[in-house]
Amino acid sequence: MIIYQHFTFDAAHFLPHVPEGHKCRNLHGHTYHLTLYIEGEILEKEGWILDFSDLKDVAMPVIGLLDHTLLNNIDGLENPTAELLAKWMWRKLTPELPGLKRIELKETPASGVIYEGE
Repeated sequence: MIIYQHFTFDAAHFLPHVPEGHKCRNLHGHTYHLTLYIEGEILEKEGWILDFSDLKDVAMPVIGLLDHTLLNNIDGLENPTAELLAKWMWRKLTPELPGLKRIELKETPASGVIYEGE
């Protein structure tokens, strides 16, 4: 079974490796929509895979590193595309969320990335 929880955060970035004149080369911001998917067996006693409060407790410190920041200043995110940001988040979250199955990260309502680990 898979559970999920949705989060939002706001951050700015610019993409230094896109061609001159590309609009994403300029500093701009997004309201990111993040959904974390956790796979596991239902715990018999509790009746759930993971308490949503526990999931939030793990996710919020990582989101707190990103919220209202310039992503280019975050360690390891010199070129913070949605794809590289999702991979960065995966590395930060998997030690505390061994059942992490998928990260869905949207930069806009119509554009995003799904990452399922390496």
